[in-house]
Amino acid sequence: METLHKKHPVVELLESADVLVDGGRPWDIQVHDSRLFARVLGEGPIGFGQSYMDGWWDCEALDQCLDRILRKSLNESFAGRVALMWLTMKSRLMNLQTHARADQIGRRHYDLGNDIFGAMLDPWWQYSCAYWKDNDDLCAAQARKLDMICRKLQLEPGMRLLDIGCGWGGLAVWAACHHGVTVVGVTVSDRQLSWGQRHWADEGIELRHQDYRDIEGKFDRIVSIGMLEHVGYKNYRAYMEKLGDLLDEDGIALIQTIGSNTSQHHTDPWIERYIFPNSMLPSIAQLAEAMQETLVLEDLHNLAPHYDRTLLAWHERFLAAWPDLAERYDERFRRMWEFYLLSSAGAFRARAIQLWQMVLTPLGREQPHSRAAGAQARPA
Repeated sequence: METLHKKHPVVELLESADVLVDGGRPWDIQVHDSRLFARVLGEGPIGFGQSYMDGWWDCEALDQCLDRILRKSLNESFAGRVALMWLTMKSRLMNLQTHARADQIGRRHYDLGNDIFGAMLDPWWQYSCAYWKDNDDLCAAQARKLDMICRKLQLEPGMRLLDIGCGWGGLAVWAACHHGVTVVGVTVSDRQLSWGQRHWADEGIELRHQDYRDIEGKFDRIVSIGMLEHVGYKNYRAYMEKLGDLLDEDGIALIQTIGSNTSQHHTDPWIERYIFPNSMLPSIAQLAEAMQETLVLEDLHNLAPHYDRTLLAWHERFLAAWPDLAERYDERFRRMWEFYLLSSAGAFRARAIQLWQMVLTPLGREQPHSRAAGAQARPA
């Protein structure tokens, strides 16, 4: 096997990123099945991820390994042509994020099990990037993020806030309790909705199972955290127009989304199959075009470095809870979830993907004062 390792082009590509096969450093990979190399050449990133799930290789510091691979863009060198061509063609010919398909992400990911998310997340169940200071733990960093969002929105008692993609309702509860606003939150996940309605029953928020396209009415403020990744490039314009229709003429909206450095029409094939079906990361160019003649971008804040640390915190909590979770989930699931969390951390560290908070206002609205809308709203 050692001779095969040395001859194979996959080994040479990994070495170009300072990742050795059977090396002794934390980010080197330990190969248990030499079929890995042919699988990576034939299937690309999806084969790389699947072979980890199958136990064909291991890595002590998977996030560091993926950081090095992505900095050298080896994912493009490993691109499995058949899988990538099919995903590209499907996304070009079909609208993968239609109204009829909207519930798929809820059923396949967010309905996976509240036991997993409960073990991994903070008391407000924030399944999005935290905002860290040096001595923060996950709970403090997520509270800091929630406070920042509310200050950027300039919430005042009596306002009506819409939370699109509200998850389990933690942000809605924070805004209602700390700022005295009335909140309507919508999700396409049955388990998120049922948990949120039970857990926050006395907090004065309204949670609904509803697609963003079906929302009606006017709101003083709109927030949408980690939902735009599920909208799709064919629907960005309609999404922004919907925000414009729902937002009061003096309103403010805040969107937080993971983003791509380049305009694309599909996501990573492994992520598409195992984690977020029908997902897609927008680029700044795609979002700017979608906003034209509808919304004004008041502030753009890149939090990408904070997501690396958030994902590592989730991974630590997931591993700590695994002895209990193992009664309901198998070893292949554990490896899948670890690959998801740690490869995502590596991608943010490599700057391969970004995390943006955008403050938006309707056309013609007076600019919100900078104390809350701009840089001064951000915790030091």
